[in-house]
Amino acid sequence: MMNIRCLIVDDEPLARKGLKEYIGDVDFLELAGECDSAPKAAAILQSQQIDLMFLDIQMPRMTGLAFLRTLPAPPLVVLTTAHPDYALEGFELDVLDYLLKPVPFERFLKAVLKAKAQLNLRQKGQADWFFIKCDNKLEKIAFSDVLYAEALQNYVAIHTTSRKFITYLTFKGVEDYLPGERFVKVHKSFIVAVEKIDSIEGNELLVNGHHIPVSRNLKDEVMQKILNNRYLKR
Repeated sequence: MMNIRCLIVDDEPLARKGLKEYIGDVDFLELAGECDSAPKAAAILQSQQIDLMFLDIQMPRMTGLAFLRTLPAPPLVVLTTAHPDYALEGFELDVLDYLLKPVPFERFLKAVLKAKAQLNLRQKGQADWFFIKCDNKLEKIAFSDVLYAEALQNYVAIHTTSRKFITYLTFKGVEDYLPGERFVKVHKSFIVAVEKIDSIEGNELLVNGHHIPVSRNLKDEVMQKILNNRYLKR
């Protein structure tokens, strides 16, 4: 796989310096940026692709955990802190790992190897396919062919570029299975492939000729994930 692009978010210069040195010692890591506050980190995340973020917890203006809660689609996150009391809260936010300062190199290496393994799985999943049971047989579907999934009472319809598959699955199960970096839930009944969205108008998406509604309470999160750094403006 390509180098893992890392972002360091820490208000302590010495802590940033140590992590930068560690990143420089690992051949599959690339330092994409560093900053000392959550607002600066938000700007970096919106402007470029970040795979792994080393996030300090105790920072001025906004803590790392509070910042993490604002992100609809965060990269992999490794928390760095001098205080062990936040470990449980961090893992409830699905962080990859939790490093106590001062961070030994071997503990840092264990965390980034975990990140590498997880990103490799994601990358593999992006190029793969899956099977569903449909009309008493197993049907093979490529992730790249999926347009959107639609909840239909006790069933789910998976719309692809070639046909519609109706299967006896839970909508939540489909949501959890589809790769989060490629699909976004836009409504209580719809999950859409981000790359298949042709246009956005008001609270509606156009996907291969299909009009998909966007829930008002999800719109900000959906727009951020869809546009991310792909919105060219003056």
